[in-house]
Amino acid sequence: MGKVRNILQLKGNAVYTITSGHTVYEALELLTAKNIGALIVVDDGKLTGIFTERHYARKVILKSRSSKETLIGEIMTESPIVVSPNDSIEHCMRLMTDKFIRHLPVVDEGQIVGLISIGDVVKYIIDEQKFIIENLEHYITGQK
Repeated sequence: MGKVRNILQLKGNAVYTITSGHTVYEALELLTAKNIGALIVVDDGKLTGIFTERHYARKVILKSRSSKETLIGEIMTESPIVVSPNDSIEHCMRLMTDKFIRHLPVVDEGQIVGLISIGDVVKYIIDEQKFIIENLEHYITGQK
C-alpha cells in the first residue's frame, strides 16, 4: 500500500491556514472560497490546531453561538493528530477510523507540508485497486 507522500504528489501540497484569533466567520469564508473542509490553525509559525466544518456545525450552530463573534481558538481541536509523508495509507485509515477524524495534517521535520482527508485516502485506495485489477486483466488476457 502507498504512503502519504503519494497522496500529496497527486493532490498537491496546498495548505490553507488560519490563526486562532480569527473568527469562525472568516474561516468559513476561506473554506468556501477554496472549496475545502478544513483549515490548519497556525500561531506564531507553529501548528496549534485544526478547524473543520464539523467544528462549526457542532460548536457554533448547535450551541446558538455567533460565527462573527466566536474565535477559532475557542472551538478548534488543539494539538491535532498528525502524520508524516512516510506514514502508510493503512496507518492513516486506522487513525481516522479509530479517532473518528476526517483530516490529518502532514508534518515533515516540523514543517506543515500538506493536509489529507478521508476522501483523499479513499480515492487513493480505489485508484490503486483499479490499477491492480487492470494489470491483472492484462496479465490474464495476455496469457490466453
